[in-house]
Parts: sequence; structure tokens; C-alpha cells
Amino acid sequence: MKKNICGIQQVGIGLKDAREAWKWYRKTFGMDINVFEDTAVARLMLPYTNGQVCERYAALAMNMEGGGGFEIWQHTRLTPNPPVFDVKLGDCGIYICKIKCRNVQKAFEGHMGMGLNIPGGLVKDPEGNLHYYLIDPYNNIFQVVEDSNFYMKQKSLTGGVAGVVIGVSNIEKAMKVYADILEYDRIVYDKTGQFNDFAALPGGKEKYRRVLLKHKPRTGPFSKLLGPTQIELVQPIERQPDKIFRDRIWGEFGFIHLCFDIVGMDHLRRECNEKGFPFTVDSSDSFDMGTTAGHFSYISDPDGTPIEFVETHKLPIIEKLGWYMNLKDRNTTKPLPDWMVKTLRFSRVRD
Repeated sequence: MKKNICGIQQVGIGLKDAREAWKWYRKTFGMDINVFEDTAVARLMLPYTNGQVCERYAALAMNMEGGGGFEIWQHTRLTPNPPVFDVKLGDCGIYICKIKCRNVQKAFEGHMGMGLNIPGGLVKDPEGNLHYYLIDPYNNIFQVVEDSNFYMKQKSLTGGVAGVVIGVSNIEKAMKVYADILEYDRIVYDKTGQFNDFAALPGGKEKYRRVLLKHKPRTGPFSKLLGPTQIELVQPIERQPDKIFRDRIWGEFGFIHLCFDIVGMDHLRRECNEKGFPFTVDSSDSFDMGTTAGHFSYISDPDGTPIEFVETHKLPIIEKLGWYMNLKDRNTTKPLPDWMVKTLRFSRVRD
């Protein structure tokens, strides 16, 4: 048995007021499914918090259209800080979160009608695909991209997370994690130059190498819901990138980690060790976040960007009735039945 990466489970977002932000994300991106909500102490995250034990509130929000979710995260005992410098495209870390939609023109018109901050308007990527960038009230950048893979039809303008744009200092070194361990091994494009679709972003008129990566079809319990995703690596050509979280700790403002839903944590641990990227955090057996349980771990990419892995053991179906999904002994490659996954909609938050 090998490890099985089922898809991007979520992108973590550090915020000052997570509940306020979640309401904005529900309205803007349809992230209205409450998978879990929990207040606890992040005791295992010391490698990313300068040894500080931090108290936090976290909620995992998803969209039944499909795609990954958001882990909406807030320090509760310290005041989080923004970056200590003016972050630009290509600085090391997760810079943009990709969000998928069925019709990019329709989503663009809807978001424009909401009066949102959309720098540059509709633009085309190097493949000629229309997309647009959207900046939330907390200075996080999202890229809305058109997709054809969705799980359920909803009323929202978009689905969930379709990938990320990550700044790196050396693409060849970064590929050892993203193409090899994470299996984004299909290159859509590898371009170097100045790009019109970057122009409206901070630093966007500089020269970059950008590599867009896709993967083979994923399998596993939640693979149909999470769907296919992309990772775009961006490397500045004419300057040395800074680290987005320099002089700050995990959980402060911005995109704090990229999380994958996986099966086979022991096999993944061995592979990461053999390839020179050992676990920096390991919950060893099972974490418990109130109604949700599983096994989680982290590695860092060559520039220190945190990548989380979660092997889910238990999820609530109807919490009030004590009805849970037990995933621990299921087939590692077979998707869960649709009826079971669709019970997540009973956890919808309505405003």
C-alpha cells in the first residue's frame, strides 16, 4: 500500500476576526458548510510558532459545489500581525488562492455587482484562459478560474478551492515537493517573462518564471468532492524573494498553510523522510477537534512554506443525532457514496 493523496482539503487563512471573515466568505464564495468549528490550544505547532503554545479558534468551511475548503483561523490570546514588509508576487509562501467557477464571465459580473476589489478586471493566463483576481477585505488575494468539474449545483457564484499560487526561490528545488511528493507532475506551461495578467498585482510588472502544474485523477473517500486542482509556482527572476511570514508565526494574517486530504499517513511519513522532507509536526495517532478526528502532520517546502496532511478518521453527518462517518477502515482509493458526502449539507450555515 502506498500513500494516497485525495485532494486539497483546505487552505488555511489567518484572520483577526474569523467569524466576521467567514460570513464574508459565505456571501462571496458560498463557503457555507460547517465541517467543524473548534476552540483549542495548538500544542503541536511549535516549529511554526517560535516555540509558543498558541490558543486558537478554527473552522473548516466548504462549498458543496466542490473543491477544497477554507480553514478559517484566528489566534485568541495574541494579536496577530500583518507582514512586516510589502509583500509582492513571488515572495515565498502561498500568495494567491485559486477559486473555481462554472462561468468566469458570470462570476465576474456577479462579484463586480457586489462592489468587490477586482484589480485588473478580466485577464487571460498564458494558455488564453479568462480569469480574474479578487482581494478580500483582509488583503488576501484570490484568483477565480473557470472549471468543468463540480460536485453539486448550488446558488453560489463559485465553488471551492481549485489550487494555489506559491512563491518560491527556486522552482527546480520546489518541484521535489510539489511534483514529486504531492504528485503535481503534469506541466501545463513553463513560461518566463512579464505577464499581462500579473500586471495589476503588487510586483506584477516584474520578470517571473511561472510553472502551472496539474495532477492525474485523484482517488479516495472525498476525491469526488475535492476534485482536481492546480499549483502554480512563481519565481522572481531579477530579485531575491522575501518570505511572506518572515518575523511572524503561523496563524498570523494571510494564507498560513496548504492542506491535503490523504490516506496512508505511515507510508507518507516514510516517503517524506526518504526524500529529505521529514515531518515537522506529527499528531502520531489521532487528533480530536470536537466532532472531527483524524491524524495530521506537516512538512515544509524548501522555502519553509507549511504543507499539512490530514487523514480523516471521523466526521459528523448529523451531529445532534450522534451520527458520524467512520473512515478509518474504509477502502483507501474508493470514493464515499454520494449520499454520504451529501449529508454534509445538513451542516450549512444560513445568514
